[in-house]
Amino acid sequence: MKREITFTRSRPGNSNDGAHVEQKNWAIVRTVVGYHRYDTNTELLLLNKIWALQSQMTNYFYPQQKLISKVRDGAKVIKKYDTATTPHRRAERHASVRAEDKAILADTYIELNPAAIQRKIQALTAELLAITTAKAGPARKPTATRASGDESTNQISRAS
Repeated sequence: MKREITFTRSRPGNSNDGAHVEQKNWAIVRTVVGYHRYDTNTELLLLNKIWALQSQMTNYFYPQQKLISKVRDGAKVIKKYDTATTPHRRAERHASVRAEDKAILADTYIELNPAAIQRKIQALTAELLAITTAKAGPARKPTATRASGDESTNQISRAS
């Protein structure tokens, strides 16, 4: 059976590349939890707690610029961006967001303390790192090899 699969959001010539997605992964995911392998249920629970807190930080306190227009003039591309603001503020101003949802966002924002959230994220990340490094076991030292008799490890007397 022949399947027609269309790959999207990748650059030509890079078969497994998701340029836009990977950029966002580096910006948030890898800077928070690093490059370790997380494959236990305990790690999953910690990661879920970290992502919930990180989502609050990203949506309520980290401003982002959005691209308004992009005009190509020959080889030069001129991009115009709007004023940086948080996703929370954008949702407040958007016409299609319901009043009840705006009220929920406003109530949530009042209750948040960015410093406390950041401390919780750091504590959970430290706990996650401790669990991950403990399961990896001790690092192995490279085995030492003995030098043969004619290598430069032997003392050579020099006559002056």
